[in-house]
Amino acid sequence: MLVYVKYPRKRQERAMKRLYDTTRLAHYEVANKFFFPPIKTGLGTTEGKVTEEQLNFYRQISSEGPGVIIVEPVAVAEGGREHPRQLAVHLPDSWEQLQKISEVIHQKNRFACLHLNHAGAAANPKASGSPPKAPTSFTCPTSGLTAVELSVEEIREIIEAYRLAAQTAKKANFDFIEIQAGHGYLISQFLNEKLNKRTDQYGQNTLLFAEDVITSVRNAAPKLPVILRISGNEMSPEFGISPNKIEELIRLAEKSGVAAIHVGMGNACFSPPWYYHHGSLPEKPQLDALTFIRSLTSLPIIAAGRMGSKEKIEKVLNNKLADFVALGRPLLADSSLIEKWKDEAFDTTVLCGYCLQGCLHRVKNGQPIGCNLNPELGLPKLPPSDNPKRILIVGGGPAGLSAAKYLIQRGHRVDLIEKKDHLGGQFALAWQAPGKQKMREGLDHLIKYANKNVSTLVLGKAFNTDFLNWSKPDVLICATGSEQNIPQIDGLEEQNVLTSVEFFERKKDVRGPRVLVIGAGRTGLEITEILGTEGYEVVATKRSEELGNDMEMITKKLILKRLGEMQQVTLMPKTTVRAFTQNGVTIEKEKDTINLEPFQTIILASGMKPPGAPNSLIAKSIANIEVIGDANTIGDIYSAIHQGYEIACKF
Repeated sequence: MLVYVKYPRKRQERAMKRLYDTTRLAHYEVANKFFFPPIKTGLGTTEGKVTEEQLNFYRQISSEGPGVIIVEPVAVAEGGREHPRQLAVHLPDSWEQLQKISEVIHQKNRFACLHLNHAGAAANPKASGSPPKAPTSFTCPTSGLTAVELSVEEIREIIEAYRLAAQTAKKANFDFIEIQAGHGYLISQFLNEKLNKRTDQYGQNTLLFAEDVITSVRNAAPKLPVILRISGNEMSPEFGISPNKIEELIRLAEKSGVAAIHVGMGNACFSPPWYYHHGSLPEKPQLDALTFIRSLTSLPIIAAGRMGSKEKIEKVLNNKLADFVALGRPLLADSSLIEKWKDEAFDTTVLCGYCLQGCLHRVKNGQPIGCNLNPELGLPKLPPSDNPKRILIVGGGPAGLSAAKYLIQRGHRVDLIEKKDHLGGQFALAWQAPGKQKMREGLDHLIKYANKNVSTLVLGKAFNTDFLNWSKPDVLICATGSEQNIPQIDGLEEQNVLTSVEFFERKKDVRGPRVLVIGAGRTGLEITEILGTEGYEVVATKRSEELGNDMEMITKKLILKRLGEMQQVTLMPKTTVRAFTQNGVTIEKEKDTINLEPFQTIILASGMKPPGAPNSLIAKSIANIEVIGDANTIGDIYSAIHQGYEIACKF
């Protein structure tokens, strides 16, 4: 059994300070022991060219940031592309485009690393223009697509593409090259005897493709150190790569002169939650994987995945499981995190909640990368206002808190009033859902900022015109959030009813044993899981076919899997609740009328609605009124916080 030692505080502090020591890696002196891992940004053009937004992004990440910045994945060949806006490395002018990024990184005195990949069966036909290809034909569950078997000639073309990509990296003035050899991508697919059923040399020797790729890269750019990215555990017993194959890959890396091993987790096809390190997953498998890799090699190890916690970093370093730490999403949430840790300015840090909502969810949907907590990501710093104003914000939810933060940073005087006795709005409830506890840390930052910097903060008071007379604002910002949408259902008023907000506030009791949840979107599914875990018999209905339609893909898959394992939970899509009677509940499911037994509690998760515009008396009292967040249009935490930032840009 593996045991992770908890060291005294002083030794932990020394571990953190060691992260800032200049460190030799290959023939370079690296500024610190932090890396930025390859994160898809969706900021490029559809032709694979670099944009100004991309340069702003890398400029921001590099400034006082990780010693080595690994640039987002580039596909060595068109057929290996994953995203329509993925940077290209195989076009005649690719070196000129990529050099723009390396120059930005070098201007910040950081090293630039180009990440080379071919997605194989995980490639996206919308990006590549062709069906995905793999060592042998198999279906990638993430996409639902079946890959076509590569010919020997095509394999050799891909190996040549790696060679040309390495030459491009050298010409574009990159300092390192990283080869993606894990996470269920093409090199891993060749190495995996469960997927590679070839009978030729690339099947008889499953390591051969990896060896040919590494050799071609090393020969093409002999002066550029190579980092090998792997999965410490693909977390798929049925389809994942075996430990002995990982060991073979490590031995090849040592023999080939690889400079470091970059260890992530998961498989893009068979275990995407682990590949993307979803916040609800346990941490022990990752620590076990790092322990396993460390037992195999003395090569420098870069630990990747949910490393944005000082305590976790200390555990990894003190147990000698890694030599370097990769921070990806934590730097999306707060690009100054590394410097803040160095200065021990812990109270000012914005900590990532690993929700995947602003980053992965947006990129998967074809939008540029973003962050729930950081609307400034990839943008220049907001300048001071030329005309400082006195601003009154009504509502201390995410939109109001965000507006307060950025308006104050621009030099405005901000007063804030919140009718409840605490700040946070629905954000203060969201983190209570299963697997979302980490989101609380981002909320805490906004609350701390408001408590410290808002000129006058009033809690537990409803807003009225007296506050206008007292504050005398130049601008009134209404960020009053939303209210529950109450469906018109016969007999509902005679039931024991809780709104979704009342449920999370826990101010009203849930009676059992049977509970009906009306609305199986994100909030409804989260409520259903909590009740199912507590032992209630739960039925959750949704008028449309798609459950959790407003959820990030991986979060939705995880919660539906957990709910599917609860025998006392029933999910009913395409179902409308028609009436409550003395004998039970009448529902309509796909045009069939069904009667269900009575429920002791009805919980409404049937969506929210804006509370309406400010009353006419308030509107007459002040000319400049802005309505933001759910008070304007129902959205999510991402849209609320970004609207707060956007209103600050306006003033």
